[in-house]
Amino acid sequence: MNTPTTQAASIDDRIGLRAPLLFAAVALLGFGLLYSLAGTALGRVAFPSQATGSIIEHNGHAVGSALIAQPFSDAKYFQARPSAAKYDPTAASGSNQARSNPDLRKRIADDTAAIAQREGIAVSEVPAELATQSGGGLDPHISPRAAQVQAARVAKARGVDAAKIQALIAANTEAPQFGALGQARVNVLRLNLALDAAR
Repeated sequence: MNTPTTQAASIDDRIGLRAPLLFAAVALLGFGLLYSLAGTALGRVAFPSQATGSIIEHNGHAVGSALIAQPFSDAKYFQARPSAAKYDPTAASGSNQARSNPDLRKRIADDTAAIAQREGIAVSEVPAELATQSGGGLDPHISPRAAQVQAARVAKARGVDAAKIQALIAANTEAPQFGALGQARVNVLRLNLALDAAR
């Protein structure tokens, strides 16, 4: 037989569980679902392109993202920075090799020599970024200088005047963000699409 004391304790137990369960439900729905939906909706309204991956379309087909590098092997295209992730966005990472690592030094030296031969320039003229990987391994940009050292090769492979290629580089050079943040840069995918469109 329940006494008034045990009945009161049972009621207190039920009341005591109600508050944390209610809080857990509010937190789960509010922060786990509604907050995420609101953030996604706001992102799609304020930044529609970026929120959907900054996909670049060409002739109605998605050809890549403005935010992720991809490899180009044909001589008639500009080359991006090398990628430790092999241009796989699901494996974005650097090589994690220290500057003192002999394997890293050898790879950079070999790549620099190969780039110099490919572009017909001296080893000392190869921009470091063309032989080094970015931290995430997916940097879609190169500097205007790194694009200019490739201009002669691209012009020869396409059979066009080098001045035309230089003009396309200039037209596709992005200024530092807000005029002050970062450096001038060239999106390799956009530049290569501009090359194809200029035929």
